[in-house]
Amino acid sequence: MDVFVAGALCLPEVREAVLGAGDIDAVPATLPDHRLMLCGPAAHPALVWQEGDRVDGLCLRGLTEPQRAALTYYHRCFRQRATSLAAETGTGTCEVVAFRDDAPEDGTPVSLAEWVQEWGAVAARMAAEIMAYHSRKPAEEMTKSLAPMRRRATAWCAARARPADPAHDLARDVVVHAHKREYVNFFAMEEMDLQHRKFDGSMGPVMNRGVALVGEAAVLLPYDPARDCVLLIEQFRAAIYIAGEAAPWTWEPPAGLIDPGETPEQAARREAKEEAGLDVPHLERVGSLYPSSGSSGEYIHIFCGLADLSVIEGGGGVPSEGEDIRSKVISFQELMAGVDDCTFQDMPLVTAALWLARHRDRLRAEFC
Repeated sequence: MDVFVAGALCLPEVREAVLGAGDIDAVPATLPDHRLMLCGPAAHPALVWQEGDRVDGLCLRGLTEPQRAALTYYHRCFRQRATSLAAETGTGTCEVVAFRDDAPEDGTPVSLAEWVQEWGAVAARMAAEIMAYHSRKPAEEMTKSLAPMRRRATAWCAARARPADPAHDLARDVVVHAHKREYVNFFAMEEMDLQHRKFDGSMGPVMNRGVALVGEAAVLLPYDPARDCVLLIEQFRAAIYIAGEAAPWTWEPPAGLIDPGETPEQAARREAKEEAGLDVPHLERVGSLYPSSGSSGEYIHIFCGLADLSVIEGGGGVPSEGEDIRSKVISFQELMAGVDDCTFQDMPLVTAALWLARHRDRLRAEFC
């Protein structure tokens, strides 16, 4: 039986990630009494029954059993199940297998063309990561990883969109011999066997390297120029505890991962409100950088936020995210003493503090 697909699978790059390279007999088709809706944690278009509506898609013919199994796995990761329906093609009506969400917990109607323009590249990146775990991890477990996977895919696409280095041609100067995805959950681990061109012009040896993939994050150091003080938060950090740190409660600025579709500035303000109870009307960009380029792909946007630190309402973090946070306000002199004494363990805090030391006089002159 033919298979009807819609949504992300209308994109050739997504179909290739799921079904493999090669020609697929794909015929334009329409499925009556259905609509596309953004559903689930990954906000992907899903087929949902809706009397009187119609969804344009593709009818895939002549698929092999492994290809059918791959399609089933991909759809089940998005909580979509197979059902037999009748689709319309240019040659008439035919019975097809279609995958749909029969119990959407939420959802909004979506235009595929508009969704593809904004999220098509992200969907292709997600499809490649999902299918790397086919036959290795149950689809139901992958469902739990879709939201952070979408965040990582968004960050990957943003990295690819940044200006290239004119001194290096990635297509010529980096050769990937193997790409392995070894772990996926809230974070992900990937490995590559690769070579890169050396400064003498020759290719270096094949080496194995791994990376922890997180996404992009926003950091905001709140500063009150009138009172010449900053706000810091303290919380338990499991990562450094796992690494063996004897003092895993750290003082740091409010920070958090950027959600797909959110700007760094929006994320910084959201985190300041959630973690410190602050409204921050003015942001100063400190920098955007990789804090540990030898092992992590996390890319952080650091800001200094000008705020009235005499008015703090709420904060403390989001309990559903396991956050238990307290805050304190310290003087600029105390902040710099902590930097000089090597008291602080958080690199973005030290980076923001040193930036503030360079720009403090200007900020006080402009905003006091």
